[in-house]
Amino acid sequence: MAKGGSVESVAERYESMLDALSSLITKRSRADKSNKGDRFDLLFDYLKILELEDAISELKIIHVAGTKGKGSTCTFAESILRNCGFRTGLFTSPHLIDVRERFRLDGVEISEEKFLEYFWWCYDRLKAKTSDDVPMPTYFRFLALLAFKIFAAEKVDVAILEVGLGGRFDATNVVQAPIVCGVSSLGYDHMEILGNTLGEIAGEKAGIFKHEIPAFTVPQPDEAMQVLEEKASKLNVNLQVAHPIDVSSLNGLKLALEGEHQFLNAGLAVALCTAWLQRTGHPINNFNQTGPLPEPFIKGLTTASLQGRAQIVRDQFTEIESVGDLVFYLDGAHSPESMEACAKWFSLCTRDDNHQSNLNPEAQQQTDERSKDTAQILLFNCMSVRDPQLLLPRLMRTCASHGVHFNKALFVPNISVYHKVGSHTLPTVDPQVDLSWQFALQRVWENLMQSDKGGEAFNTDQVCEEVKDDTGMSVRCCKNSSVFSSLPSAIKWLRDTAQKDRFVRFQVLVTGSLHLVGDVLRLIKK
Repeated sequence: MAKGGSVESVAERYESMLDALSSLITKRSRADKSNKGDRFDLLFDYLKILELEDAISELKIIHVAGTKGKGSTCTFAESILRNCGFRTGLFTSPHLIDVRERFRLDGVEISEEKFLEYFWWCYDRLKAKTSDDVPMPTYFRFLALLAFKIFAAEKVDVAILEVGLGGRFDATNVVQAPIVCGVSSLGYDHMEILGNTLGEIAGEKAGIFKHEIPAFTVPQPDEAMQVLEEKASKLNVNLQVAHPIDVSSLNGLKLALEGEHQFLNAGLAVALCTAWLQRTGHPINNFNQTGPLPEPFIKGLTTASLQGRAQIVRDQFTEIESVGDLVFYLDGAHSPESMEACAKWFSLCTRDDNHQSNLNPEAQQQTDERSKDTAQILLFNCMSVRDPQLLLPRLMRTCASHGVHFNKALFVPNISVYHKVGSHTLPTVDPQVDLSWQFALQRVWENLMQSDKGGEAFNTDQVCEEVKDDTGMSVRCCKNSSVFSSLPSAIKWLRDTAQKDRFVRFQVLVTGSLHLVGDVLRLIKK
């Protein structure tokens, strides 16, 4: 591709693609009101333009919705079937660092070269044939269409699709005849779109059920289960409940994804894969549900990988420079239920200092590792549509019940949410960023800490101090927390703090937003 008389580099071509993809982001798609059914029928027009109607009908699909755990369930299912010898395609969201993370072929994110080829094939055709009546698809809809194109062209044996939001009007729900459907744990999330009750939310998720296609779910609250069963009955769907796998079924090995809740997601993945194998003519011989799992299932469950979920990363800067001990615990929890699961995981890891096995061999060779004191710090942000009064108390009190108390909480804005989706370079920090939401989070935290100690709520504006860090960015410091005007300045503060006290291991829980987790990973892995 020529540009100004010269051949574009791969990086330049990739940036051009990201600019085109970013052009599909609208204010409407940020709230994703399309999931309320706004012209859902357009998706079928796009399929015609891209000549994907027959291709989708030929894909052997596992389709998974849910509030929490659906990404982990899909990741487990992909790993199981890949280890059974099948060519797999996995579509998940959101991405943390690079948009290509959403598209995995045989367990590996699609290469830049292939991604660019398929991207422009779809984008150019849509650009040429869309109109005022059939406009260009919005961001997520385009990515879902791109996934169908990639999986069809790459001739995968199985395509595992994670619903983006809801189910009934999600872009992935153009699938008319999946092999099997799944609904992971349901809870209160995206209520501004999906409804204010568990029943309403369950009704949206059950929108992926198809006539006489088997479906599985996990144990749900009664209100949600009743709606799922009603929706299934109307479509003559055989809805079955999958239960957590037993640790003994792994023959002494550990699940690849950390946390007690992952046994439930693994159980759903096992049920989905078993049904997929049976319905596609590959039944498992002599499979006893109460005994050890088949070897490919065990390998799949113990080797699966998913960034940003119960992930432990030692800071490379402090490690390479030998200037401190800083470890990040990253989990994209953003609902009350997932926040509690995250808190339990973090508490167990930090309380027992059992993360040694997850760190690199060089770290394990340090003889003074276990003799160090530890300090726990929270690095947090969440979207303003979420209620911090539901998230932060659940997080703090669950940790406290396990004996873990945060020394300090840091509140930061995300570097990016959608404005540059997966760029090779980090966006420039905005010095005029609006921090009102971060100040609101800080007030919730300070009041929580005060009430936990038996004191009365206080005005943070009167007791907090505005200062400038050494980069000139503003920081608001309170007794138990700080608001940083940028994530890089918060990371620098953490590194400086670790450098000043090398006899303390600083354990930083990063949670509240997958976008925040992705931004942190980009910064600490540079």
